[in-house]
Amino acid sequence: MRTILPVVLGLCGLARAADDKAAAADPVGTWRLEYAIGDLKRTATLTVKRDGDKLAGTMSWADQKETELKDLKWKDGALTFSAVREVGGNRYPVEYAFSVDGDKLKGKGAVENGGRKTEFDIEGRRGQGDK
Repeated sequence: MRTILPVVLGLCGLARAADDKAAAADPVGTWRLEYAIGDLKRTATLTVKRDGDKLAGTMSWADQKETELKDLKWKDGALTFSAVREVGGNRYPVEYAFSVDGDKLKGKGAVENGGRKTEFDIEGRRGQGDK
């Protein structure tokens, strides 16, 4: 019996660690994003909320108020969605793909303009108290 107890406690610890890691990778919260397109540094705010068993969210930029996220998916630590960016009266659908690691987010955005696809790197941090 003394041999079994440490094994059982060890397995419980592994299960808890897996649960903690899954919770730490939860995308829900407000994220401050930073990226550059060419030489222009930009920022955006990504907000992801839980709506029952689904996720919903918005994205906003300094020159554009919130726009709803489309096709928002969360699977195996990967967050993907699209959002429409409006610049100079033109609308550009942007595809996003991120990996979440605790309060850090890293990934890419991709937009097509004039038949040419531009990808850019994005990094973000979850805001304080948003878990």
